[in-house]
Amino acid sequence: MPVMPAAQRIDVVSIFPDYLAPLGLSLIGKARQDGVLDIRVHDLRDFTHDRHRTVDDTPYGGGAGMVMKPQPWAEALDHVVSEAGPMTGPRPRLVVPGPGGIPFTQALAGELAREPWLAFACGRYEGIDERVYEHAREDLGLDVTVVSLGDYVLNGGEVAVLAIVEAVARLIPGVIGNAESLVEESHEDGLLEYPIYTKPRVWQGREVPAVLLSGDHAAIAAWRHEQRLARTAARRPDLLHPSLGGADAEVTTATPGDLPELLTLLLAAGQVATMDTLRADLATGRMWLARRSGRLVGAIRTQAAGDTLHVTAPALAPDVEDEELARHLLDVATGTALSDIRSLLLADPTASTARARTYKKAGYRPVPAGWSRQVPRHG
Repeated sequence: MPVMPAAQRIDVVSIFPDYLAPLGLSLIGKARQDGVLDIRVHDLRDFTHDRHRTVDDTPYGGGAGMVMKPQPWAEALDHVVSEAGPMTGPRPRLVVPGPGGIPFTQALAGELAREPWLAFACGRYEGIDERVYEHAREDLGLDVTVVSLGDYVLNGGEVAVLAIVEAVARLIPGVIGNAESLVEESHEDGLLEYPIYTKPRVWQGREVPAVLLSGDHAAIAAWRHEQRLARTAARRPDLLHPSLGGADAEVTTATPGDLPELLTLLLAAGQVATMDTLRADLATGRMWLARRSGRLVGAIRTQAAGDTLHVTAPALAPDVEDEELARHLLDVATGTALSDIRSLLLADPTASTARARTYKKAGYRPVPAGWSRQVPRHG
């Protein structure tokens, strides 16, 4: 018979052990029943020695609020560690939720999922006496990680532990029945998840995108990737790859294969675009892309109408503040205009001061709808 892997052990210390009851529900609860997870919750007040079971006191140096005392925490952590046997035995990784910790990410969830033993300390009030962290590291030999769910403050660590344990546990083999469902989830590769639909095909006049009904798996995969890029750019541009900088930008004309990446850049730069409009623009106009070390950092689009060339504002990645690159894109786009073009119209009526200087240096002058530049006739 195959040997079952050892259950991942998770210990949680809290003054409100009932708060952790949801860990007995849903997939986490089933994993505990199946022996995949070994979750133990400890009441911090069990390690006090006064009749009021006191776990907090006033802070040295003054200030509002109360601080959790070191003695109950030290005894609680000693108890958790001692359950593994001698001091030379295995040790848990101690995770302490707190607003001053490192951000909790999907990558960190994966890292914690590979730990055989995790312990969580749920702080309350103004936090835990700093000497508890020192005791855990120096006396117990624990790897201590303070983790923040986000830039906000909670009443205690319990709700954060519920979130962290769920994010971590679902990555442990045997917790999620269909492991393939983890592959394309939000944040797994740095992008948000694509939109999802189910029956009926039409609901309240809203139809499921036709590509999902086509049966063309390659087209569906391409559509989903486009949607992930677009959604990430619109909602979380901070997740996009940071600028590599250094090397001069290489400017080339766009091809159909560049459109998903271009859409991501345009949305992140605050410009309005869809895959349909970009396909139409590429069919009737021209686009130039600027790359540094292979990463798309800038773009510009042009469309000819009679003797006028309509130019979009140069789009730069959010972390790229390089007006020289914007000027270079303008020079490339307008310098390759056909000989019968007599005027250039650039749509950017609310240009920043820096961008306005860029336009003026490129020979444009302000007009009500944006910026204009005349092309002198020759011959």
